[in-house]
Amino acid sequence: MLTIAIANQKGGVGKTTTAINMATAMAATGWRTLLIDLDPQGNASTGLGVEANARPVSSYDLLVDELPLRDTVLPTSIPGLDVVASTVDLSGAEIELVGVEERTARLSRALRAHDGHDICFIDCPPSLGLLTLNALSAADTLLVPLQCEFFALEGLSQLLQTVERVQQRFNPNLDIIGIALTMFDRRNRLTDQVSDDVRDCLGDLVFKTVIPRNVRLSEAPSHGLPALVYDQGCVGSRAYMSLARELIARFPSERQAA
Repeated sequence: MLTIAIANQKGGVGKTTTAINMATAMAATGWRTLLIDLDPQGNASTGLGVEANARPVSSYDLLVDELPLRDTVLPTSIPGLDVVASTVDLSGAEIELVGVEERTARLSRALRAHDGHDICFIDCPPSLGLLTLNALSAADTLLVPLQCEFFALEGLSQLLQTVERVQQRFNPNLDIIGIALTMFDRRNRLTDQVSDDVRDCLGDLVFKTVIPRNVRLSEAPSHGLPALVYDQGCVGSRAYMSLARELIARFPSERQAA
């Protein structure tokens, strides 16, 4: 199973929207897909139509109680897409795991023997705490959503430093598969300036596809649906399908077919 963490310590950059729609896009192309919601807010779970009262088990049970992964997986209404949901209990996980030995390896151990899916996306919380460290320690690679705004590069620099530390201490094989520019608004000159700066700095690491600001992307979660299902023809959905194709092209050749 290929495991991709979706992380950025800055909030409001489109992590969860990216996680939901990239997972849906991969399922639509035939990959057996799993989305692990590691954000205590549980927005990815809600956005896939899994209501709070329909989460008998969660990523909290996976990390803290070490319940087997197969016992925490819940189906969604999207064919080929399953989820490990999040609950508010997860907000206390970092405190409960502080004194635990190998606390950053809990998720890695849970994923190691799992063969029920082809690909796994991990939706991380907007911080660089223990939950995100578990995700980065377990992941094969990292996808970074980056909002096209003034402080984007400063936050990205901090994230890249964290990735280096994780490589040194926990997961030497972790790399960054790409940076996705989100909330792109061509009417705003600053958006183009930030995009140019990021591409000048990081080159081909930045995906060619950009995710635009789009009302339908914002509306979809309130209906418990990915935008790709809510309105397949909107510009946001088309952008995520394009990003998924670009992502697959970056996979090692032996993994480009489910």
